[in-house]
Amino acid sequence: MRVAIAGAGAVGRSIAAELVSGDHQVMLIEREAKQFEPHTVEQAEWVLADACELASLEDAGLQLCDCVIAATGDDKVNLVVSLLAKTVFAVRRVVARVNDPANEWLFTGAWGVDVAVSTPRVLAAMVEEAVSVGGLVQLLTLRQGQANLVEMTLPADTPWAGRPVREVHLPRDAALVTILRGGRVIVPQADDPLEGGDELLFVASADVEGEIRKALGH
Repeated sequence: MRVAIAGAGAVGRSIAAELVSGDHQVMLIEREAKQFEPHTVEQAEWVLADACELASLEDAGLQLCDCVIAATGDDKVNLVVSLLAKTVFAVRRVVARVNDPANEWLFTGAWGVDVAVSTPRVLAAMVEEAVSVGGLVQLLTLRQGQANLVEMTLPADTPWAGRPVREVHLPRDAALVTILRGGRVIVPQADDPLEGGDELLFVASADVEGEIRKALGH
């Protein structure tokens, strides 16, 4: 997969290094000469240019990319990059970094964003997930805000212990995708029994999250 990353700061470089290690082709676009450091991720292609300029993106070959990640520290820049990537270059997948949670509402399909990643929200969700039992925790927003990845940890004394997955009647726009049990990752089958302490991961639209709680008796 060919991925373009706008912003070669600490976040952009870290993402690039991870993707390169996964055998992806990565292009880092950075406008600040002081942050243009090709030696930090040598396997990536580096472009010194302004990712908000249409001509620069054309010269960089953004139209050849499968995914664009807007990872600068400026939300305005990330929105412009996302919009250009989606509407002008028809990039299939656009991921944008949200620096200020107050701006999160802007990062939708209207601005070309498929997935918005808010670092403060993710960190808060990780803390909440670690201490929450029986409640539903939103971990990530997916597909232009149309769905969320949410998690629920069943309490040790859950009435669902020993009952099969097929008895959980979820709403139409929700799916149980994974059960985390100890060190295991379980792809749930209809006859798999639930246990206290199970971490259940769902993909669901935001408006049915309350129904998931009700389905599991919380």
